[in-house]
Amino acid sequence: MKKPRANSRDKILAAAADVARESGPGNLSLDAVAQRAGVSKGGLLYNFPTKAKLMQALVEHHLQEFQEALEEARRECAQGNLLAAYVKLSAKKFEEDQPPSAWIFSAIAEDPDFLAPIRVFQRELFDRLKAETPDFKALLLTYFAVEGMRSASLFDFQVLSEQERQSLVSSLLSVAKGKLAPVPEPA
Repeated sequence: MKKPRANSRDKILAAAADVARESGPGNLSLDAVAQRAGVSKGGLLYNFPTKAKLMQALVEHHLQEFQEALEEARRECAQGNLLAAYVKLSAKKFEEDQPPSAWIFSAIAEDPDFLAPIRVFQRELFDRLKAETPDFKALLLTYFAVEGMRSASLFDFQVLSEQERQSLVSSLLSVAKGKLAPVPEPA
């Protein structure tokens, strides 16, 4: 079966994320994105009339991809445990060897209002987790530990060793599954 071709909008979004990651915050140029995507600048502007619209779409695309990955992770978890799926998906993302998402900084530098959909997404995610997690304290500990790890990764603050991170993820999965057991401190 043939893999479907990416449409120009998807190619542009992927190129924009790459260019922002490589160029650093605030240095995203539409010319560089068009060149990387293999489209004309007119083609880029047809899909995204302004740089702000491109950055807004990039943020929305990132959130949609996370949502889809979360649903897939949930299907793979025992009894569809959303909190465990959230921990597993986040841990998988932390393991991927990729540079921090500088495009987020680019988007925020372009327009601080780009944080609004992220805030809404995070609140909706927390509310879903809250509705499906019987132990509110376990949810608080797990959610904020994962978000702390995400923030550390975003800012490239690698405080934990790989072994310590794995120990934390293991502990969070135990909490998410309602089976917290003592975890020995890594050597």
